Amino acid sequence: MPQRYNLVGTHCKNCNEYYFPPRTICPTCRREARMEDHKFGGEGKVVTYTTIYNATDDFKRQTPYNLAIIELAEGPRLTGQVICSPSEIEIGMRVKPVFRILGRDGDRGIIYYGTKFVPA
Repeated sequence: MPQRYNLVGTHCKNCNEYYFPPRTICPTCRREARMEDHKFGGEGKVVTYTTIYNATDDFKRQTPYNLAIIELAEGPRLTGQVICSPSEIEIGMRVKPVFRILGRDGDRGIIYYGTKFVPA
């Protein structure tokens, strides 16, 4: 999944809006849209966040951890984990992307990777 691994979304060349996850049709321009793939730089800021202290078994060893809504420099917002102490995270904090393990899946423990964020 390119969007998970590389922060790939879409850009409408007609209205200059950016979307993550990618869209096939621009909600603003509709049929007039001229969509193209766009790789986001990943830098952004924390819009809001919460700290998880009690997690499912899959994430129990990571607790406490921070989940935030990140507004990317290009405009779209996405949910992501911010790797820092709960006392360090704050609204407006600048963040940058890092490639990390997201979890393990299935009986065989297949590891899957993706984007998390750290303070910039």
